[in-house]
Formats: sequence, C-alpha cells, structure tokens
Amino acid sequence: MDPLETYRQIIRDVLAEYTKIPYSMGELECEAVFDETRDRYLLMTVGWHDDRRVHYCLVHIDIINGKLWIQRDGIEHGIATELVDAGIPQSEIVLAFYPESDSPTETLRERALTDFALC
Repeated sequence: MDPLETYRQIIRDVLAEYTKIPYSMGELECEAVFDETRDRYLLMTVGWHDDRRVHYCLVHIDIINGKLWIQRDGIEHGIATELVDAGIPQSEIVLAFYPESDSPTETLRERALTDFALC
C-alpha cells in the first residue's frame, strides 16, 4: 500500500477513537472532520456548555509534501505520540505549532529540540 494512504488511514483511525469518548459536562461531542481532497484532518469539540456555545479545534493535521504537519495539538499526551505508536515514523511528522527560527542562518528553535521532522 502507498505510504500516504497508510498515513491517511492511521490518522483517520486515531482521530475516530476520540469521537467515542463521551464528555462529562455539557452537551458536547467530539467530531472528526476529514478533508481527504486537501489532506486536512481535524478533531473538533462542538456543542453547548451551560448557555455557551462551544466550537473548538482540538487537533489539526495537514499532509504537506508527504509529511504530517501537526498544526494544532490539544491532546493531553500529544497526538504525535499516538501517530508514532500507530506506525508513522517520527521523521515523517512535523510539529508545526513550534516556531521556526526568525533568521534563515539560525538553526530552528523548538523543532530542533524534538526527535520529529524539522519540515
């Protein structure tokens, strides 16, 4: 199977598991949103808590140039860990929520301190 198809399936499977976990407060639910045409994958919290509307992105993953770019990670233990445990190599995952260097001659900041891909 094509590695990208494998990555897509792993992302779908990992995110879908979160939709099965009920919230303990409010009328909230977790929704997985898959845009396979543009390779965008979201995990959203939606619903009502008391009289407030809740609409919140928990996880946002894009596939860009064959790598998984984690744009947002609101999972306590990190969605990247789950993706690695499911079979995606760290070298194929970019923690995009960490900033790059301001200077092209300077090394990357936080991304360089992880074992994940720089870009």
